[in-house]
Amino acid sequence: MNILLTGANGQLGHELARGLRALGQVTAPARADCDLADLDQLRAVLRRVRPGLIVNAAAYTAVDRAEDERALAMRVNADAPALMAQEAARLGAALLHYSTDYVFDGSVAGAYAETDRPAPLSVYGQSKLAGEQAIAAAGIRHLILRTSWVYGMRGNNFLLTMLRLGRERAQLRIVADQHGAPTWSRTLADTSAHLAGLALAGGAPWWERHGGLYHLASQGRTSWAGFAEAIFSAAGLACEVIPITAAEYGARALRPANSSLDCRRLMALCGPLPDWRAALAACLASAPIPGGIAQE
Repeated sequence: MNILLTGANGQLGHELARGLRALGQVTAPARADCDLADLDQLRAVLRRVRPGLIVNAAAYTAVDRAEDERALAMRVNADAPALMAQEAARLGAALLHYSTDYVFDGSVAGAYAETDRPAPLSVYGQSKLAGEQAIAAAGIRHLILRTSWVYGMRGNNFLLTMLRLGRERAQLRIVADQHGAPTWSRTLADTSAHLAGLALAGGAPWWERHGGLYHLASQGRTSWAGFAEAIFSAAGLACEVIPITAAEYGARALRPANSSLDCRRLMALCGPLPDWRAALAACLASAPIPGGIAQE
């Protein structure tokens, strides 16, 4: 299998590059050679590589900045996946794509299922939903994996920000009225590779029965403040967390108050997903550096 992976230098793409090797030859161009904001360049790469599987781990993820850069966010998160789907149809390829809990408004009390109606609050959420819809409408073999609160030991994410600030400050004010499941990028990547392996081995009958949309996140639920407290505790940092509301924090873009995702459909195929606390401990233990903090 010839696999094209976008976003290979990101926190998810880095993990996927490792996990997908068991499935075939992975081509993972750098952003300069495959920028999703340049649709002509993206089309040329797809036609040159001619993949049997496209794995799109690249995205515009600057949630607040997207409020002022709507056109760019839509081009990367909606138009580029639509183009991938069109080219997949031309090549007879399959597409694995990632989406977000931010397609929901967070107003439900429980966990969101795949069948719940999206209602994004932000431009970022709108752009990701538009990408989902374009892929689903293309009539190709596809998997769309919605996830939440992704972190890892590379890139820009909440975990690394807390580890840095926790060393520098005695107190931090962290939002406590938004809830979800922090998801380690390696959990996301390894489960994705397993799911893709099932799909490729199962062929057309598998895609007919199981293709489509899934939720994939760690199990359990916490707030950003609770996540920060767990990070500081695990890393042996004495920083105190001061809980605040999202309104007090005053972010440019609105976020869902409830980002909990019901992952039972995925777990029926792939087995249980880890609790967020267990995944955090495994992440921090994955590659220790001086000071007891893992880093890759």
